[in-house]
Amino acid sequence: MEEFRANNGRVGGYFEGARLILLTTIGAQTGTRHTTPLGFLPDGGERILVIGSAGGSPKHPDWYYNVLAHPIVTVEDGVFTYDAEAVVLQGPERDAAFARAVEADRGWADYEDKASRVLPVVALKEVSSGPPNASSFAEALRLVHNAFRREIGLIRKEIAESGPGLGAQLRINCLTLCKGLHVHHTHEDAGMFPALAERYPEFAPTIDRLAAEHVQIAALIEALQKVISTPSTDLTAVRREVNRLADALEAHLTYEEDQLIPLLEAA
Repeated sequence: MEEFRANNGRVGGYFEGARLILLTTIGAQTGTRHTTPLGFLPDGGERILVIGSAGGSPKHPDWYYNVLAHPIVTVEDGVFTYDAEAVVLQGPERDAAFARAVEADRGWADYEDKASRVLPVVALKEVSSGPPNASSFAEALRLVHNAFRREIGLIRKEIAESGPGLGAQLRINCLTLCKGLHVHHTHEDAGMFPALAERYPEFAPTIDRLAAEHVQIAALIEALQKVISTPSTDLTAVRREVNRLADALEAHLTYEEDQLIPLLEAA
């Protein structure tokens, strides 16, 4: 947990490159707060999913019983810390989510076989949010940008290691990234860009260029979403669109940081 917090959600060793959170729950019996590192699955942007594997233990993990008693939890993802409502998935919804997890990583099925129990799948839906875990606007911008870089890098890696078809979880990972980028750029267009343009009118051409790049990236997001939504799409088409988006996004993020971080630091 110390490594996670010190490196904005990244750790080394066995879990290097994994999507991780710190989940803080209230003890069902003790009423005290407990924090647990967990792997998670993207689920379209509205929520994330965690699975009560407990490493294949025959018993459900303690955090699972805690969320049954106290469903409002705290999630740290390395960039944001937010309160979420934990909902245990049931029936076909649970089975479909777990099947996606197994398709992406056979290890989940191995855990379930070892545990000889049905592993619970829990959705964590954000109910209140705050700013990034940063001491300045400049640091916040870097944190958010690096999170997008990391996620699109993970998706490219997953595509490279995938089979011939587009798996259901990989599809959702792509769609979650697309939604996150859309939300981030919408906030910048409505908030940060106008504020900086008003304070630094001499930078209006830079702000205009960044806004125009948002439009270009939005078109690439739409193209990726269209490919993903095609039932018979092949992985080659998805790879092409992900690479186009990744290249354009990196150029945009780098330019934005070069131009705006000095202004944010001065402000």
